[in-house]
Amino acid sequence: MKQTALVFGLIATHAFAQPTPKPNATQPKPQLTVELIMQDPKNWVGTSPSNPFWSDDSKTLYFNWNPDKATSDSLYKVTFTDAKNRTLSQPVKVNPAERRALPTAHVAAYNRAHTQRLFERQGDLFLIDVASGKIRQLTNTVETETDPVFSGDEQSVVFRRSGSNLFMIQLRTGELTQLTDFRPGAKKADPKLTDEEKFLKTDQLRLSSVLSERKAKKDEADRISKADRPKRPKEIYLDDKHLTNPQRSPDGRFITYRLAKTDASGRAANAKRAQVPNYVTESGYTEEIPARTKVGAPMAASEFYVYDVVNDTVRTVSTKTIPGINDKPAYLRTGAGSKPDTSKTSRAVVINGPVWSDDGKLGVVVVRSLDNKDRWIMRLDLDAEPKLTLLDRQHDDAWIGGPGIGSTNSPGNMNFLADNQTLWYQSEADGYSHIYTVNVRTGQKNQLTSGKFEVQQVQLSKDKRYFFLQTNEVHPGEQHFYRMAVSGGERVRLTTMTGASDVTLSPDETRLAIRYSSSTRPWELYVASVNPQLLLASRGSIAQSAPMAPVQVTRSPTEAFNAYPWREPSLVTIPARDGQTIYARLYKPERGTGKAIVFVHGAGYLQNAHKWWSQYYREYMFHNLLVDRGYTVLDIDYRASAGYGRDWRTGIYRHMGGKDLDDHVDAARWLAQTQGVDANRIGIYGGSYGGFITLMAMFTTPDVFKAGAALRPVTDWAAYNHPYTANILNEPQTDSLAYRRSSPINFAEGLKGHLLICHGMVDVNVHFQDAVRLAQRLIELRKENWELAPYPVEDHGFVEPTSWMDEYKRILKLFEERL
Repeated sequence: MKQTALVFGLIATHAFAQPTPKPNATQPKPQLTVELIMQDPKNWVGTSPSNPFWSDDSKTLYFNWNPDKATSDSLYKVTFTDAKNRTLSQPVKVNPAERRALPTAHVAAYNRAHTQRLFERQGDLFLIDVASGKIRQLTNTVETETDPVFSGDEQSVVFRRSGSNLFMIQLRTGELTQLTDFRPGAKKADPKLTDEEKFLKTDQLRLSSVLSERKAKKDEADRISKADRPKRPKEIYLDDKHLTNPQRSPDGRFITYRLAKTDASGRAANAKRAQVPNYVTESGYTEEIPARTKVGAPMAASEFYVYDVVNDTVRTVSTKTIPGINDKPAYLRTGAGSKPDTSKTSRAVVINGPVWSDDGKLGVVVVRSLDNKDRWIMRLDLDAEPKLTLLDRQHDDAWIGGPGIGSTNSPGNMNFLADNQTLWYQSEADGYSHIYTVNVRTGQKNQLTSGKFEVQQVQLSKDKRYFFLQTNEVHPGEQHFYRMAVSGGERVRLTTMTGASDVTLSPDETRLAIRYSSSTRPWELYVASVNPQLLLASRGSIAQSAPMAPVQVTRSPTEAFNAYPWREPSLVTIPARDGQTIYARLYKPERGTGKAIVFVHGAGYLQNAHKWWSQYYREYMFHNLLVDRGYTVLDIDYRASAGYGRDWRTGIYRHMGGKDLDDHVDAARWLAQTQGVDANRIGIYGGSYGGFITLMAMFTTPDVFKAGAALRPVTDWAAYNHPYTANILNEPQTDSLAYRRSSPINFAEGLKGHLLICHGMVDVNVHFQDAVRLAQRLIELRKENWELAPYPVEDHGFVEPTSWMDEYKRILKLFEERL
């Protein structure tokens, strides 16, 4: 598909817009040491700008930054200073008074014309007029008000108070109305009379006319009082359940909400939670840190309710008729497994939404099975009995995922177009996350984007004529921002710099705030403008213009950091044994020693073989240090890494340490065959999931890697959390084979080379217990070529520079001595 670039019409007038300084070739190259690269990053790398947001008039850009190396970031701003809004001021720090008076960053709480916006600040609600900037405070209470939205007629604001009940404030009069009356606990029943008490009461009224007359008068007074009382919302008792996502329909007739037996954090109320001991404390006593549940713990089933305000009734939305709701997951089927299970046991689901059309006539919900193998997009009809009608079903024998698809607690990216009946959404139906539409009335579907790339972010324009989207279609290792008509067709590329561009669009949609980085340069902030002459023709073709460079706003790295000539790794492709292509970063020394290191990124579903500044920037600097010492370093996007579509993501289903480890073994052999590396001098290391792969490599392919450093590794997947692990391995009590073959602790007897294990002792993600259990296993196996380094004050992600230094000195020592 042909793409055209747009003009960025800004004029730079200050020094901060000058080209990035390069190291002086006449000066000696600084020598990298572990102490240097693992020091406090703000004193060395610098602090990149973050969290950019625009003023409502689109003339000022705010962002967090710390060029002064202070204890924490401060709020900065740049402003367009001339009448034509083409010249930017220099960045200045926002003073405390101005910062406190600022509207909070943008959320989707505009009126339909985008002339007014609602926002929350410190628990109170405000309304801003976009054109004038005038702010009106709507609430000023001790209680916390959140989640403001305009009512369907835009005459009122609907919001939550104290996290539960919905209220509405009338904008013209200020009248406050309570819309729901959710109450914790169970309703107290009236005391029941015994048969003896009933007899005595009836007999007393029979015998005494005075008592009978008094009772009649009291009953009549109660009836009149009840009739005269203003109508209040129905009392809805939550019993032992937790309330989620109450919403008012645009016409005001219905309130939808979800109840589940969970605690406030969303965990099942009866699920046992692990405790992490904290040994280094201010009190001097060992203290317990409440942590997560383990995979397979009870999941919280939920129900979706509709409160009919007019009829004062509450009804449950039934899921029994959803197509496939009774299907048993493929891994549990017997025999050939080609037929769905026909049992009448419905799988547990979560209903998210609804998403309403602007005219309030159509509503859509997303139903997600708790086993995460099905996602149903369904029309919700409420006029009679609540009814669900299927619009789209996405099924995966592995698990549903991908950019924009959402989760059990999110419907994903979707909304209605201007016709109020066409819904756009994202799906991996063709193997990659793309944009689709469906007519909610007719069920007609249309795919708007296609190809072997991912649509990673989507935003609908104010006039609902365009999509602004981020994709990796140029290259899996690049991210760019585009504009596309809602009918599909040509995508116009709005960013041009090689690397990644994370864009924040201005409210008037004429400017881009771009957080940009390359593989050798940390994130910086740029500003560009969308060409005002850009016109959409009737058939979706877009006028072409020549691109101009955006303006750089910030300069973050220190002079010391800039003095080193950081290497740009080569992006290479490596053939895998099953015919797939592995993308990788390759660092090569000028004079190789035959030694090589394979780095394994964490998270599993994450990308690191790309052209932008890595979140593993410390490891990037460490790799430069290794190359200075003659090592070849390879960093691959193994099976399940992000950015490569559904099949790559689910390649590890039911066997972590299978194809993902094969990719690393194939990469090591490629190094020996093509890069002059000695096959007997290859090491491997990584953290979290990277630590897990390192253990599997050292235990199950011990002849490939001579030494390995496993940092904060998972050693037994049955001890990890449910949301991540159950997607990939199902539950241990129903798929024990998947856990047995995926957990390194089961293969520890295979260790031959030298192993270093590093783990934070207050890690609330991968618990230190994982390392302790593996250590005991290695002791019982009488292995002697391993060591465990504990870090008493560190969580999963290390914070203290001394901990980073100690850990990487140990890693370097391991490789220097053993390779």
